[in-house]
Amino acid sequence: MGTGADPITRLIHELGKLPGIGERTATRLAFHVMRAPESLAQGLAQALLDVKAKVRLCSSCMNLTEDDPCALCADARRDPGLLCVVATPADLLAVDRGGAFRGRYHVLHGVLSPLEGIGPDDLRIGDLVRRLRDAEAASGGTAQPIREVILALSPNVEGEATALYLARLLRPLGPRVTRIASGVPIGGELEYVDQVTIARALEARREV
Repeated sequence: MGTGADPITRLIHELGKLPGIGERTATRLAFHVMRAPESLAQGLAQALLDVKAKVRLCSSCMNLTEDDPCALCADARRDPGLLCVVATPADLLAVDRGGAFRGRYHVLHGVLSPLEGIGPDDLRIGDLVRRLRDAEAASGGTAQPIREVILALSPNVEGEATALYLARLLRPLGPRVTRIASGVPIGGELEYVDQVTIARALEARREV
C-alpha cells in the first residue's frame, strides 16, 4: 500500500498483517485507537518499538527477555536439575502460570515439520544439547547435572515427531526423558490449554 493512503486505511492495513486479525477486526481496532485518548496510541507505539529494540533471547533458555539471563533462569528457587522443553514462549507461559512446575525451561522456537521445511537445524535443539553437556561437565563443581528433561510439546503430529526425535537425541546424554501426559487434548495447542489440565499432564508425565 502506498504512503499516499489516509492514516486510518494505513493503520487497518498494518493491523491486518497480524496473525488472526482479519479486515473486520483490523477496522474495529483502528477506529478504537482513533477514538481512544492519545496516550493509548503513544503507549502502544512505544511498546511496539521497545519490543523490537530491547527484547532478545535468553542465552540459557532461549526465552524472550529484556535481561540476560531471564528472570526464570536467574530465580535461585527453581530446580536447575529439572528442565521443561517447550516449542514457543507462549507455551512456556502456559505451563508456568499454573505454578505446578518449578524447574527451568528451554524454548525450541518451533517444532519439526518436514512439510514446511523445518528441520533440527532450524530449532534451538543444538543449544539444548550444549546446555545438557555443559551442565554435566560442570557437575563436578558446585553445579548439578540436569537429571530430567520434560518434553512439554503439543500432542499433534509435529509435536509427537519432535518429542521422539529429542528423546532419541537426549537419552544418551544421561537425563531421564519424559513426555507430558495426554491430559492435554490430542490435536490441541498447548498455549490454549487450561492450567488444571497442564498441571495434571505434568504430574502424570511418562517415559518416552
